[in-house]
Parts: sequence; structure tokens; C-alpha cells
Amino acid sequence: MLVKIDQRGSLNLPAKIRKSLGLEKGSSLEIEVKEGGSITLHPVEIHRTLRLSDSGLDKLSAARESGAGELPKWITDKMNQ
Repeated sequence: MLVKIDQRGSLNLPAKIRKSLGLEKGSSLEIEVKEGGSITLHPVEIHRTLRLSDSGLDKLSAARESGAGELPKWITDKMNQ
């Protein structure tokens, strides 16, 4: 599939490719340049860093200790708000 680089150095991924990979506006891609000059794009998810208060850390510990199975009540309450 042929794409062109515009005057700003940007290129557009065709809609068919974006849809097949689940890429949307704001999606992040990592670019890899391989030996010989081939370019590979890898979709990546960016997760923001969170800072938890002591209360938040206590809740996280409780969630980890609860093991597999149902989510702790405080999580399901938050999800249902």
C-alpha cells in the first residue's frame, strides 16, 4: 500500500488499516527502523502514572489480598456510580 509523506513530514494510515488495528485519534505507535531501512509501526497503550493516597494504597492492598474472584465492594460501587 502506497502512502505519501506530506510537507510537515506526516503520513496518513489508510482507514482500513486503522480500523483493523483498532487505532483511533490519539492512538500511540512506536516506530522501529530495521537494518536495511524497513520501518515497522507497533501500536502501544500509554498508561498514566497514578499517585495514591494512604487510603488509596490501603484499598489497593485489600484488592490484592482478596485474590481471584469477585472485585472488592468499593470497586464495584465506584464502577456503578
